[in-house]
Amino acid sequence: MAGALLPLPEVERLSTRVIRVLGGNPGKFTLQGTNTYLIGTGPTRILLDTGEGKPTWPPLLHRTLASERATLSAAILTHRHHDHISGVPDVLSSFPSLPIYKHRPADVASWPGGPNPLDGLQAELHDIAEGQVFAVEGATLRAVRTPGHTADHVAFVLAEEEDAVFSGDAVLGHGTAVFEDLAAYMACLEKLERECGEKGRLYPGHGAVVEEGRARVREYIEHRRQRERQVLNVLETGKEGEGEVEGWGSMEIVKVIYKDYPENLHEPAQRGVLQILDKLIKEGKVAHHEATDTFSLITKAAL
Repeated sequence: MAGALLPLPEVERLSTRVIRVLGGNPGKFTLQGTNTYLIGTGPTRILLDTGEGKPTWPPLLHRTLASERATLSAAILTHRHHDHISGVPDVLSSFPSLPIYKHRPADVASWPGGPNPLDGLQAELHDIAEGQVFAVEGATLRAVRTPGHTADHVAFVLAEEEDAVFSGDAVLGHGTAVFEDLAAYMACLEKLERECGEKGRLYPGHGAVVEEGRARVREYIEHRRQRERQVLNVLETGKEGEGEVEGWGSMEIVKVIYKDYPENLHEPAQRGVLQILDKLIKEGKVAHHEATDTFSLITKAAL
């Protein structure tokens, strides 16, 4: 996927009040790299996300701030993934008293995926409330909690000065996004659709600017609904067992829906199918047979 992407400059002014600084970590899942943003027009700016902690990022940040004759007022983080927060120690080494804002939901007890880069920063780390406003000269950001990609995901609306939303990893500049909880993610997309202006931009966590944000969010919603319909259609066909309908394994479903895709994509696709199945189970449409680890429709009427 990443090989087919258009290259992006390391630093690019996207509007009078938004500058993107790439995190220096291009890859299969990070696209051209993690987008970090400097927001505002005056002598102090908001930093949104801090990249993966790559050594090329801090010099880019400092050179950009110097060229703008600006410093930082705060750093705000869209979510807990390491490619968005691991640059926090680099930021604090230059701005020791800088406040760091990140949503910390009460139901997330542990940090997934290894050490927490924010350990030991409790004095500088502040929670983000729904609707909280972050303002500097030329920019007013409003926080919108958008769980689904992760439980702590937050988007930021730049509505007063510019019709735009910083969508984090909920909506990307290229391709589709992964998620931890499909039901929460669908609610997140519907919330983002309401927040987007008719022709407003999206500034994503990865990839290029999306010029018509609401249309892209609508595409994401329809894509997820289409995948759900495909899973239901496979389950509806049933498989003939020995005198009774046999359930479908998750990888069997993947091989039907993704039959035209390379096999090396089947394993990541399976994670998405399992999320769909979990949502359908919670909705009472699908049963999970633990003995065989298979799935079947409870009744066709549930459709």
